[in-house]
Amino acid sequence: MGLLDKLSLWLGIRKKEVNVLCLGLDNSGKTTIINHLKPTNTQAQDVVPTIGFNIEKFKTSTLSFTVFDMSGQTRYRNLWEHYYKESQAIIFVVDSGDKLRMVVAKEELDTLLNHQDIRSRRMPVLFFANKIDLRDAMSSVKVSQLLCLESIKDKPWHICASDAVKGEGLQEGVEWLQGTESYQSNEEVNT
Repeated sequence: MGLLDKLSLWLGIRKKEVNVLCLGLDNSGKTTIINHLKPTNTQAQDVVPTIGFNIEKFKTSTLSFTVFDMSGQTRYRNLWEHYYKESQAIIFVVDSGDKLRMVVAKEELDTLLNHQDIRSRRMPVLFFANKIDLRDAMSSVKVSQLLCLESIKDKPWHICASDAVKGEGLQEGVEWLQGTESYQSNEEVNT
């Protein structure tokens, strides 16, 4: 069973189409992660940076997925909010080797979580502390602290260390999403 088949189980087999929003600053690895989540026969050989946004549609045995791969460049971040209402889950990708822009990532995360279309929904948020293979990369614990993830009390969330190029850590994230279907309390989810 592929990663998206597992994700489809979490999102509910009864649904025909599921929307997942993939966000993060530019150069964090969003497109590479999405590429690994797709069925093997539809994965791109070369991944290029997203300008504006890409909409990836692909099918598993049970569902049609629409993943909104949103550019993290400053001039495109205002596009993110146009896709909040239609999404059932969020993947937020952080470059764990980019210490200088961690404050910007936190500001964007705070803006996202406080948006009227997200704030009142108990939508799961999966964080990938990506690029763990870099020599100066921060651990997922450190990234969690810098983003103040412990302050998120109204949504299930989880953070995984990942190396999107090799696909490491992505399986853990999808497995976590599967387990959130019962929407346990944050104390249970984040331990």
